[in-house]
Amino acid sequence: MNSLFGQLSLCSATIALLSSVTTAFPSEGSFAIRVLDDVTGRGVPLVELKTVANQRFITDSAGVVAIREPELFGQTAFFHFSSHGYEFPKDGFGFRGKQIKVEPGGEATLKIKRLNIAERLYRVTGAGIYADTVLLGEKPPIAQPLLNAQVSGSDSVVTAIYRGKLHWFWGDTNRPKYPLGLFHVPGATSRLPSDRGLDPTVGVNLDYFVGEDGFAKATCKMPGDGPTWIFGLTVLKDGDGRERLFCGYMKVRNLLEVYERGIAEFDDERQEFVQRQKFDKDVPLFPDGHPLRHTVDGVEYIYFSEAAAVVRVRTTVEAFRDLSQYEGFSCLVPGGREKSPEVERDAAGKVVWAWKRDTAPIRWGLQEKLLKSGQLQPDEAWLKLADADTGKPLTAHAGSVTWNEHHRRWVSIFTQHFGSSLLGEIWYSEADAPEGPWRKAAKIVTHDKYSFYNPMQHSYFSAGRFLFFEGTYTHTFSGNTDQTPRYDYNQIMYRLDLDDPRLSSSRKTP
Repeated sequence: MNSLFGQLSLCSATIALLSSVTTAFPSEGSFAIRVLDDVTGRGVPLVELKTVANQRFITDSAGVVAIREPELFGQTAFFHFSSHGYEFPKDGFGFRGKQIKVEPGGEATLKIKRLNIAERLYRVTGAGIYADTVLLGEKPPIAQPLLNAQVSGSDSVVTAIYRGKLHWFWGDTNRPKYPLGLFHVPGATSRLPSDRGLDPTVGVNLDYFVGEDGFAKATCKMPGDGPTWIFGLTVLKDGDGRERLFCGYMKVRNLLEVYERGIAEFDDERQEFVQRQKFDKDVPLFPDGHPLRHTVDGVEYIYFSEAAAVVRVRTTVEAFRDLSQYEGFSCLVPGGREKSPEVERDAAGKVVWAWKRDTAPIRWGLQEKLLKSGQLQPDEAWLKLADADTGKPLTAHAGSVTWNEHHRRWVSIFTQHFGSSLLGEIWYSEADAPEGPWRKAAKIVTHDKYSFYNPMQHSYFSAGRFLFFEGTYTHTFSGNTDQTPRYDYNQIMYRLDLDDPRLSSSRKTP
């Protein structure tokens, strides 16, 4: 009896204690911290705030975090601030952060200095894009701010305007349900800004192609082992004037081994690509990278760009599907291959740089091989990018080229290979032709031991002096085991002001 009475007394005391805790720390209400670009006044995504106790918060695409930790309520807490390409001022002891009084329902707004020339806008893919905005009871700008088609992460993007809509396709894609996700190209559509689509400065409303389970469906599952990746997404008109959507695809196994290439066409009824051709992995020319249109001597071509556009084909369905009609910009003898390259020279001994069929195009790896063998001298190299301010040579990894009407020149945005991070530095360059030569470049985005690869320009979003581009933000290849929650392995959109004076040196003719 006494034991039972003692237990009841203890239970009552526990309930009273829990009641007092609930009163002191309400279960509802958050404290908002907003981080703004000190120049534009926009919220900055991907800013990390960390407490002295190592509690970690990451701003969402609105540049806001929602603090809900009850032990912080009513306290003055110090938050360390850090973000790739942004910097918070140091205090007297060298800490980059701020003391903030945390109260339920309250908020604090702080400004951070942007070191990047390009401005980070928002995350395009993944889960919780505007999670903190939703927690604060505020209205996000996109229709699916938390989870869209069960997609939690997506690799590199390719896009095309096809039959009035912008079509998006990605590489390998994660989902919340299981560590293994989709490896055969998920896809989506969105409206263009001119057709009731969102202002690209605030976001993109993606309408995914989904399967019966609600998860993004495979749109390009080609036969064979391993993932399917697509590139060279191209819209062409047939003889009847009907738009058709094509791509080049590759099959990959054993991590990064490409064992087959081919061409596929999008079937609107099935909402997936259908194989049209397949060919050997070692063909010298094929649709790859990001396409652009350019007319030379009255002939319109599709150029395929990475950091430079060195492959092209005429803009017909027949030519696109016939690899014998592709041309590579090359210094090799006609028919030359990367495995046994031979430089073509004229009677005077000058290197013959030209568009050639059935010939391997110039790429960084091929050029390096020719320089090491002595077939090319350093002053004969075509790919000679350098930092416009320091003159330090650059090696490009991947990127995209578009025509820029504002500067009336071709613009390349590319990832540097082996910069201050392995694949995390993004550069800007201009040239008079899509194949180049590209010479001077300015760094526009930097990352601290993190990758940001395969940047793609969105020319249909760009107007006047502003250029939009996105890339894949991921710890992969960086050596960094600390993966940023929600952001890792996803696409982030940036905007570049082309009139920024820090770009002026990259526009000077060498």
